[in-house]
Amino acid sequence: MSNPQQLRYSKEHEWLSAAEDGVATVGITEHAANALGDVVFVQLPEVGDTVTAGETCGELESTKSVSDLYSPVTGEVTEINEDVVNDPSLVNSAPFEGGWLFRVRISEEPSDLLSAAEYDAHIAG
Repeated sequence: MSNPQQLRYSKEHEWLSAAEDGVATVGITEHAANALGDVVFVQLPEVGDTVTAGETCGELESTKSVSDLYSPVTGEVTEINEDVVNDPSLVNSAPFEGGWLFRVRISEEPSDLLSAAEYDAHIAG
């Protein structure tokens, strides 16, 4: 499993793309998708919602469990991935591409986001 170098990661297993015009994309890592098992339902924040770094903003339901989705940054949700709402298995099959979850206009970014190498060390335990 290889975590893309250009992304940053939260300790709760979300990834964050570099912001373009202040908007970044959020998803969960391949490690988290594998741990969840087959994702069958996603509950995402609504467009226009304000999300807060480190706080719950949705849920991912798999055949094994229900897990909270945490926002890696604070900001306003600008878009949700309707493809994932309609086909939650994209979270498993393409967590870094088509399985992204939402886009957020960042108002505050925490200082504790991890690089790919730091995230690899975090999940290695």
